[in-house]
Amino acid sequence: MRKCRKCGAPAVIYMRQHRLALCKEHFLEWFVEQTARTIKRYRMFTPKDRVLVAVSGGKDSLTLWDVLWRLGYQADGLYIGLGIDGGIQYSDQSRALSEQFAQERGLRLLVVDIPETYGVSIPELARRSRRGKGKPCAVCGLVKRHEMNRIAHDLGYNVLATGHNLDDEAAVLFGNVLQWQMGYLVRQGPVLPEAPGLARKVKPLVRFYERETAAYALLRGIPYIYDECPYAEGATSMVHKELLNRLEEERPGAKLQFYVNFLKAKEEGWFRQPEPPALHRCEVCGQPTTAPGLCAFCRTLRRAGIDPAQVYVTLPKPEATEPAASVADRAEGAAASSTPVQLAEEDTEP
Repeated sequence: MRKCRKCGAPAVIYMRQHRLALCKEHFLEWFVEQTARTIKRYRMFTPKDRVLVAVSGGKDSLTLWDVLWRLGYQADGLYIGLGIDGGIQYSDQSRALSEQFAQERGLRLLVVDIPETYGVSIPELARRSRRGKGKPCAVCGLVKRHEMNRIAHDLGYNVLATGHNLDDEAAVLFGNVLQWQMGYLVRQGPVLPEAPGLARKVKPLVRFYERETAAYALLRGIPYIYDECPYAEGATSMVHKELLNRLEEERPGAKLQFYVNFLKAKEEGWFRQPEPPALHRCEVCGQPTTAPGLCAFCRTLRRAGIDPAQVYVTLPKPEATEPAASVADRAEGAAASSTPVQLAEEDTEP
């Protein structure tokens, strides 16, 4: 049995890419520390920012919200109900777990239910609009981006945080490189800067493997939905993830090296930022769009026979809340009061 590098107790996890074994206490401590370092390294946000965390009831988003809470950031949650059943009541389960998480910690969760707000579920909207040949995934991303930015703008949040992990980002990068999607490659990274009418988007868990975020959620006792979205099976991103998983088995740390070296190449100017397209305001919802007239979201609604002007709503603005107490004051094994775990010189920083 492997021993924790820090205290010698039995390890609960071994991270091959770092050659690092840790016990429960020191893994949780390490995870919080590394998240804090990523936030600082990429200048994602400060305690003065108002952060809105997109939560789905899954391990990644709830792990992110938990860590930000322990670090003392003022971070509220946003759950977007998509109306996906798939025979397992997927959206209902996701919402219940998100609400349970928020209630247990006294955190504020905003809920937008797409079927209630717009009168149609994501699968039905995809079918009726025929966007992406009627596949729900094509509509799902569009709707979530629109709603996250709408709520952030309307309620005064200047930062949108998502729980994308390294496996997610490496798979997206792999797909973009295969197709040489330069526009996407230029924009991909841990931070997408704010633009007029658009909140800054950040990914604080971007250097953690999926198994590490899962380990964090399990060791913290965070209930989360284990099932994948019923429409994820067969998606191109899942194929890319499987290919990268095979490579990772042969070369531990391959995903991390692939992604980190891409970021270094961007910093060195390998990918030039093209002139950003001019932004217009959507005639219906007012959100920024590169196309004159209606944004893609409102066009999709209209193609589905829905008048967006009749269903566009604004949530009431919440009262200002004080930032949560720091992890040093409220959490066991707090990162702020501990000695950082030292990695070997040849290890790659997560």
